[in-house]
Amino acid sequence: MSEERPRKPSGRAKGAGRPTGSGGTGSGGGRGTGDNTSGAHRPGRPARPAAGRQSARGADRGTGRSTTGRSTSRSAGAPRSGDTTRRSSPAATGVPVRRRRPATQARVVRPSPGRPPRTLRLGRTERRLRVGFLLVAFVMSVFAGRLVQLQGFDGAAYANAAVKERISRVTLHATRGEITDATGVPLATTVDTLAVTADPTLTRPDAGQIAETLAPILKVDQAELTAKLRTPRTRFVYLDRRVPTQTWKKARDALRAEGLGGVLTEPDPMRTYPSGQVAANIIGFAGSDGGGLSGIEYALDGRLRGKDGHMVYERGLNGQQIPLAHSSEEDPVPGANVRLTINRDVQWAAQQAIAAQVKATESRSGDVVVMDTRTGELVAVATAPTFDPNHPTKSPAEDRVNRPFQEVYEPGSVAKVLTASALVDSGYVTPSTRIRAPGYLIRDGRRIGDWWGHGTVNLTFAGALARSSNIGVVLAAEGMPKKLQASYLRKFGMGKPTAVQYPGESGGTIGKVSDWSPLRRATISFGQGMSVTAVQLTAAVAAVANGGVRVDPSLVKGFVDDEGKLTPNPAPRRTRVVSKQAAATVARMMEQVVQGPDALATKAAIPGYRIAGKTGTAQRADSSCGCYRGYTASFAGFAPADDPRFVVYVDLQDPKKGGNSGSGLAAPVFHDIMAFTLQKYGVPPTGTKSPVLPLYW
Repeated sequence: MSEERPRKPSGRAKGAGRPTGSGGTGSGGGRGTGDNTSGAHRPGRPARPAAGRQSARGADRGTGRSTTGRSTSRSAGAPRSGDTTRRSSPAATGVPVRRRRPATQARVVRPSPGRPPRTLRLGRTERRLRVGFLLVAFVMSVFAGRLVQLQGFDGAAYANAAVKERISRVTLHATRGEITDATGVPLATTVDTLAVTADPTLTRPDAGQIAETLAPILKVDQAELTAKLRTPRTRFVYLDRRVPTQTWKKARDALRAEGLGGVLTEPDPMRTYPSGQVAANIIGFAGSDGGGLSGIEYALDGRLRGKDGHMVYERGLNGQQIPLAHSSEEDPVPGANVRLTINRDVQWAAQQAIAAQVKATESRSGDVVVMDTRTGELVAVATAPTFDPNHPTKSPAEDRVNRPFQEVYEPGSVAKVLTASALVDSGYVTPSTRIRAPGYLIRDGRRIGDWWGHGTVNLTFAGALARSSNIGVVLAAEGMPKKLQASYLRKFGMGKPTAVQYPGESGGTIGKVSDWSPLRRATISFGQGMSVTAVQLTAAVAAVANGGVRVDPSLVKGFVDDEGKLTPNPAPRRTRVVSKQAAATVARMMEQVVQGPDALATKAAIPGYRIAGKTGTAQRADSSCGCYRGYTASFAGFAPADDPRFVVYVDLQDPKKGGNSGSGLAAPVFHDIMAFTLQKYGVPPTGTKSPVLPLYW
């Protein structure tokens, strides 16, 4: 018999421990299912009725586990239905035997004593509040940190950025100084016009309508305007420049009528030349930005430009200035006004005369220079063809240059005046010096002749100059040392630019004396083999007219302030070239060219005035062929000859009609311009008659 052991008041019977997930045995060695192998219930533990059992529908079959993972126990002595054969006890066989039960028999699951079933429980309220508070505190600290950054550290930067969005800076262009003639008549001035601008951030939505409104008024392509009004990533574009005030008023009214905005204006002064072509080649012209591009506009740009100012103001969404908001302004400093030595009326007359002769003779170009012999002031510097500085690009580039300063050429017989002055001043000749001139000369194998064919002719030196004999002048000049002859030419200003320092001015050349061959020395004596500009040669002849003293030519008289006060330029330099007596002697010989029985340039004569002059006809050097091709016809003279006031020089380059002589082509132009100038300045005749010098012997 088995011995019944006492049980503890609470707890399980020894040997009936909790089964493992694999159905392990308890401490007493029995099966963890609680079934007795003999079919009797355990002593001391009453059997429970079957009605009090719970079904074990969710239990794993054959594992002894319920759906909750806990073991179940059966009533002792309850037989399994369907067991027909008694199985051996595990104690007897030593191998646990698993009993099978019918599939229809429900397993009753009994809760384990002392452990309630697992249920869903809520977390602790205090813990939830603590976590929530920490999350809220973290978020608030992030916001607080960002706020401190914006207000404390980056506040100034963001404030400045905001201000920049509404601050507008407008350049206040300085008024460019005027360029006037010697009497104060404006030759170049500035008028008030406007630049039409736009803010694409405001105009982009209505770009098409704005362009359609403005295009016919501003005379600008509509598609171009539309593209500008839609320009991305900018708040400023130019729609048109140099718009007259009246034109803008029409455009503004049209925009207002359509309810369109975002189009603004700013001052945009426009350079204008009220006299058109008059003195255009001297003045030059300015570009669209107001800066000088050529001529005096370029040479004195720093003085004319002035200093721009600016205005800073706050603007609203419509682009207009916010009233009473912060604004500042720096006034522009206007440029200086330049007063030239040019007289507009004489300049106009010179341009008209040379343009007509260039056209009549079909010359490539022509020049006129009028100079005051006493002061060196250039009264007129004309060239043809010329251009209109209001529309400079409509003329070819070669017409926009100032040829009297920039173009060099071989002067021809006018240069004989310089040779004669040097010979007379150095004592090598007098007007009556006898020269036997053959029909030609040979120098370095080259033949030198005169403009007219002749055999041997007996000429005085006055006759050689008056008749413009190359042979007679060469024979006289060869008696003077080459270095001495070259030194006189340099004192007359040959071979270097004038003191005017005009932009792009040429200096010409006489070459090195050491390079003067007999042929070149001979040709230089009558104005070939050397190069000059028209202004250079005019100043040299003016030295003879001024009693042998060369005065540096000048083009700018001075600068005028806003109150009209003139600050003159320094006085020009004066250089004694030949003696006063030598200059007077040469002047008398030059009178024989215009007046007398054998005068060549009678077309230069002005009734009532004594005129001293010299003709010139030179071969033109052509760089394209390295040869001489065409001619230069010229004439230089001064009046009154016995009290000179003005020198006028005229040249025609490569004439095609009317011959090629200076007496026939250039002398008539000299007559017209000199007569006009003498009348303009009220220079009276001296009342004396020209002397008659013997030309032959």
